[in-house]
Amino acid sequence: MAYLAAEKKSAEVTDWAARVGWLVGLALFVALVYWLMREGWKWRGTLQGDLPELPTAPDDPGPVRLSMSGRYHGSTTAGQWLDRIVAHGLGTRSRVELTLTDAGLDVVRPGATDFFVPREVLREAVLGKGIAGKVLTEGGLLLVTWAHGERLIDSGFRSDHAAEHTEWVDAINSMINKTETEGAR
Repeated sequence: MAYLAAEKKSAEVTDWAARVGWLVGLALFVALVYWLMREGWKWRGTLQGDLPELPTAPDDPGPVRLSMSGRYHGSTTAGQWLDRIVAHGLGTRSRVELTLTDAGLDVVRPGATDFFVPREVLREAVLGKGIAGKVLTEGGLLLVTWAHGERLIDSGFRSDHAAEHTEWVDAINSMINKTETEGAR
């Protein structure tokens, strides 16, 4: 029995200096990755500096055709759903209040830059499933294509009531078709 008692050892003592060193190293690594991501976001905004200022809503936009509350998921170069546009705050996700009038689409974003899409620059509205960093079920996203400066932009919206999306697509596309037929005269 004395032999068994002599073999027992006490538990290893934790090396706190090594553990704290690893935690500090990990924290510095996470901070570096975060800083690099932030710098990349700022660099993307600099590269998109040629994008003109966003239009603002006119004083009298006309009667409201549709309104919706939901989320703004961002804007991308049209047809390239991963090429996010961050200039002028277009890359900032936020709550949104959308209003469609005879003058165009008013995008009011609490905590982010509001903008207005005039009727004559609207190109198309479709139901989609994804935009930079957000993928939903088929038809879960309202994608509005519009011209701004030399670029075509896709902006993604999701209503609090997804059943509204089809009505929005129909209303925007009929507005675009009406504008095109008026312009052809």
